[in-house]
Parts: sequence; C-alpha cells; structure tokens
Amino acid sequence: MSRSVQELFDLHGRVAVVTGGGTHLGTAFTEALTDLGAKVYIASRRKELCEETAERLRAEGRNVIGLGCDVSDENEVDELIYRVVAENDRLDIAVCNAGGSFTNSYPPDADIDEFRRTLDVNLTGTYITAQSAGRAMIPAGKGSIITLGSIGATLSMDPRIYNENFRRSGPPYLAAKGGVLNLTRAFAAEFGEHGITVNCISPGQIPKDTVDRDQVETFRNMIPLRRTGLSEDLKGTVALLASDAGTWITGQEFRVDGGWSIW
Repeated sequence: MSRSVQELFDLHGRVAVVTGGGTHLGTAFTEALTDLGAKVYIASRRKELCEETAERLRAEGRNVIGLGCDVSDENEVDELIYRVVAENDRLDIAVCNAGGSFTNSYPPDADIDEFRRTLDVNLTGTYITAQSAGRAMIPAGKGSIITLGSIGATLSMDPRIYNENFRRSGPPYLAAKGGVLNLTRAFAAEFGEHGITVNCISPGQIPKDTVDRDQVETFRNMIPLRRTGLSEDLKGTVALLASDAGTWITGQEFRVDGGWSIW
C-alpha cells in the first residue's frame, strides 16, 4: 500500500545531526526537522551558543540537544557521531551546515592562511562530517546526508554589487563551496549502494538582520522574486531531502535563491 504524503514526510523516531546548528540557517534546519518529529543534535565550535539554542527550542517543545564540535577535527566529529549512535542506536540524517567566509580582503592582498581556513571549515569539515555520518548509516542500509553549498558553488559573485560593509563571498569561499558541490556528487556515487542519499542545498542571498538596507535593496533588485530570502525558505527543501519523500533523490544540487541564478 502506498503511503500518504504526510507519512512520507514524517520523521518521528528519526535522529539527526545539524552542524553549525546554533544560529541562522542551522536553526531553521533544526526547526524543520523537529517540526516533523525528529530528535536533533546541534553542534558547532560555539558550544555555548548551541546549548543556548537547544534550550530555547526545547522550551518550544522540540527535542534538541546542543553540543560542541569543531568539524575540521576528525576526532571531534567521530566523537560526536559516536555519541549520537550510542545514545540512540541510529543516525538517520546529517546536515553538514557548518561553514562561513573568513575573509573580506581584496583578493590580491588576501592572506593564504585565510584561504586555508576557509577550505578547512567549509570543504574539509563537510568531508569529515559526511564521511563519519556515512559510516554510521551503512549498517542500517539507509540515511540522508545533506551538504550546504551556495549559489557561489557554480557562479562567481560580481564584486561591484557589494558595499564596503558587507562580507562578500570571495574566491576562497567560492572555491570551497564548489568543492562541496562536487564532493556531494562523489559521496552520492559511493554511498548509493548502501541506500544513503547525499544532496546539496545551495542558498541564495539570505542576509542576516545586521546587513544594511542599501545592500539588501541591491540584492532585491537582482532577484526575480524581488525579495531576499528568509531562513525558513530552506525548511521545505531540507524536509524533502531528510525524509522518505526524498529517498529516490541523490547527487543533486537544490538552488534555493529566488531565481538569482537564472540570469
């Protein structure tokens, strides 16, 4: 008997890890997964922030645990995944969200260490997390790994549209996210025989509240839907990819960008 759409999206009994889950997009992913019934562990280098976010979400009736983890350290990631499996005897979903841009330098003047750090957190961190999560999922013969790319994974960003107060996505970040996208495809090919899906969400311009109005207005004028994104705009995509509704989708990039990338 075929299942209803509600049944396909149901995550009750499922266990998830969301790295970088203490703020912004990570919090939205956590809210989406817990809305559907999942238990979620959020983890980042900012342990206190994750604990505070988890406490706030638990007050709303959500099943969330906050932990510390540096995703660029394979031992810390393995310890995180080991704890999740030890406490639940399963890991169903891993959202590799931890990342960020660590440079706003003019490219000819950028320090090579900024480039290395950006790759270490965004690309190496995603590799380590996806690899560790995949190992934990193989015995069950199923699971969902979701990486975080960017529209900058395949498109360059025009430096002329960014004002001096905005931390734009420079070459190190674009290189890292391009790597994440193809890493997603490679892991999808390797983990497919084990029933594990691996997909990438590439958000468009979803500015934080601290971004000034002029910069937001510039973004709005370049987006076909004429508005910048909200973190909640990603909830439907992560729900699809994390649930049984998405079990025949793998190796794909989902651009959630208001149409930015169509021109």
